[in-house]
Amino acid sequence: MTDLADLTTPFSPTWCPGCGNLSLWTAFKNASVLENWNNSNTVLVAGIGCHGHILNFIKLTSFETLHGRPIPVATGIKIVNPKLNVFVFTGDGDCLGEGGNHFLHACRRNENLTIIIHNNGVYALTTGQTSPTSEKGYQSKSTPAGNTDTPLNPLALAITAGATFVAREYAGDVNNLAETIIKANNHKGIAVIETLQPCVTFNKKLTHTFFRDNCYRLGKDYNSADKIAAYNKSLEFGIKKIPLGVFYKV
Repeated sequence: MTDLADLTTPFSPTWCPGCGNLSLWTAFKNASVLENWNNSNTVLVAGIGCHGHILNFIKLTSFETLHGRPIPVATGIKIVNPKLNVFVFTGDGDCLGEGGNHFLHACRRNENLTIIIHNNGVYALTTGQTSPTSEKGYQSKSTPAGNTDTPLNPLALAITAGATFVAREYAGDVNNLAETIIKANNHKGIAVIETLQPCVTFNKKLTHTFFRDNCYRLGKDYNSADKIAAYNKSLEFGIKKIPLGVFYKV
C-alpha cells in the first residue's frame, strides 16, 4: 500500500507561503494514499507554470511538457497503456491560453483522463500578468489600466465541449478536493476539476478569505446528470456566490 513516505521527494516546495498549490499538493497525496496510486499504476503530466512544480514534490512517474501541451502528452500515455491512472496538472494560462485547443478537443473526444486546472486568475510564474480567467478590470503588469477581456469559464467550456465529469473545488478544502479527485479518476471518460486557489503574491482579490466567504457546496438535491442545469450553474461564477462540487456527471 502507498503511504505518504512513499510519495516524499528530497525537494521542499518552492511555492510562496499560503499558495493554493500547497493545499492541492496535500489533497492529491492524500488521495494517492487512499487509492494506492504508485509508480506502477500512475503517471502525472504537467505543463509550464507554478502548478508544474508539483511534479518535483510527488514521487510518482511524471512528465513535464512544453507550455500548453500536457493534455496531448497525457493522451498519448493513456493510449499506449489504458490501465494507467493519468492525471494532468495545468494552470489557467497553460490550459486555457496556450493549451486551449487541446482542452476543447480532449473534452469533445471524452478522453479517459483527469484534468486538474489550477485556477488562480493570473500568470504567476512570470510574475503577474493577466490570464484567460482574469476578471474584467483586473490590473496587472500586462493590463495596468484594467483587463478589458471577458474571462473564460472553464466549466462552461468543458460542459459544452462534451466532458462527462465536470467539477469545481476550492484548494483550501483539502478533504473535499481529495474526494473529488478520487471520483474523477474512477470516472470512465474525461474528468475536469477546476481548482480555485489564491495567488497570494500577484492576485490580491482571490484570497483564502474571499473563497471561504464566497463559496458554497452544491446541495444533495442537485441533479448532476442534468446538462442544462450544470451549464446554468457554472455561469453563477461572478454573479452569485461560487458553487463547488460535481456539476455534471454522466
